[in-house]
Amino acid sequence: MNNKTLSIVSYITLIGWLISFFLGKENSNKLLKYHLRQSLGLFIIGFIFNVAITVLVSIIPSLSFLGYVGIIFLVLLIIGIINASNEVEKPLPIIGKMFEDKFGFIG
Repeated sequence: MNNKTLSIVSYITLIGWLISFFLGKENSNKLLKYHLRQSLGLFIIGFIFNVAITVLVSIIPSLSFLGYVGIIFLVLLIIGIINASNEVEKPLPIIGKMFEDKFGFIG
């Protein structure tokens, strides 16, 4: 697979991220490394958000409508896939700037 395809696959679940990381390890370029950082950051923030909402809703069940805020992560995922398919290194809205220089093991 080429680096563009691996960049797109990195946004498709954590298993897709692992596939992109290990298959692209030998011949990765700047684009793939960038999207690996962005997608891993998105997965981490999404996981933390889901745990926090689950705890909050278990304490206060009337706040269950907050689960719909998780749709934002789906939109961010789609934006990331579009950026990867267009081969641009554009950060994800809201959270993308936080992960541009993190995760040193990727580069």
